Amino acid sequence: MDRRSFLKNTALGGTAAAATTALAAPAYAQGKRTLTLVTTWGRGLAGVHDAAQRCADSITAMTDGMLTIDLKAAGELVGAFEVFDAVSSGQADMYHGAEYYFLNQHPAYAFYTGVPFGATAAETATWYYQNGGAELHDELGQIFGLKTFLAGNTGTQAGGWFSKEITGPEDFNGLKFRMPGLGGAALGKMGASIQNLPGAEVYQALASGAIDGTEWIGPWADEKAGFQEITKFYYTSGFHEPGVGLALATNRDVFDSLSPAHQKVIEIAALETHQWNLAQFVANNGAALSRLQSGGVQALQFPDSVWDAFAVAAREVFEENMGDDIFKRTFDSYMASNRSVSGWQTISESYFVQQRNRVFG
Repeated sequence: MDRRSFLKNTALGGTAAAATTALAAPAYAQGKRTLTLVTTWGRGLAGVHDAAQRCADSITAMTDGMLTIDLKAAGELVGAFEVFDAVSSGQADMYHGAEYYFLNQHPAYAFYTGVPFGATAAETATWYYQNGGAELHDELGQIFGLKTFLAGNTGTQAGGWFSKEITGPEDFNGLKFRMPGLGGAALGKMGASIQNLPGAEVYQALASGAIDGTEWIGPWADEKAGFQEITKFYYTSGFHEPGVGLALATNRDVFDSLSPAHQKVIEIAALETHQWNLAQFVANNGAALSRLQSGGVQALQFPDSVWDAFAVAAREVFEENMGDDIFKRTFDSYMASNRSVSGWQTISESYFVQQRNRVFG
């Protein structure tokens, strides 16, 4: 599928002419360019908006203002879930977001955010930068006229907030739950009614009872979102997103029009943001969890029977997508990389951490 074919088959393609008047074209003046960056994040959402802003500011700074990145949060120019189409069609220049919001474009996008029982943050970086993930991401992006890099990582995400305690797999039957991506598809297999809401809309949906529960990110971002004001049942380990990548995508025609130096700046800014953002989340989560617990939040774990049901559902979701060549090749590459890393990690770093915690507390 090329970009023209894509546009013919997307709702945005039919409204491209009208939308063009609402979205400013890149500005050129004395060799300088202003690129419009749209995001899937509400302005100020802890960590995720920070990553988008960090990347935008880094590109502007490293080019000494020759490339100025004008960041527009979700809803300021286009909606959170409209950024992919806006950039693919050339109506905006760049987006920052979670790739699994775009599974309707291609299911393989899930791997560049997070998939059930998938990669930790370290394993994600290893696959992406050393074991073929970036090349597969680029192949996928070419279909839609995009040049994309990882540009943020939330680390391991929590299992989520629930209106009641989860005692077994049957508790998901009929549960209205916010979870995007293949994790949400797996919960759907368990009978949940899955809601795919942008981050900025989740608090109100939970508070109003429109949903019975939600996953978001982890203690720090969740505390900032205020979910502890609504419910106290918090599951700290989830099956769905163990090392979540965020992405920066540039319209490919725009990217190709840049100098090699400026192309490299975008690549390096994205890479730096990926590491910086991961450290940001890890640095803040522990203290945030302590505050949540002091406020009465119960830090819980799903019982083994629920984890077993998660696994059955996840395998079914993966299998349903194996007929797609890119999905299967991405799955095989991703899982092979995880296996190659986990063997050593289990008997080295993981064991060391256990011993460190035992002898030093």
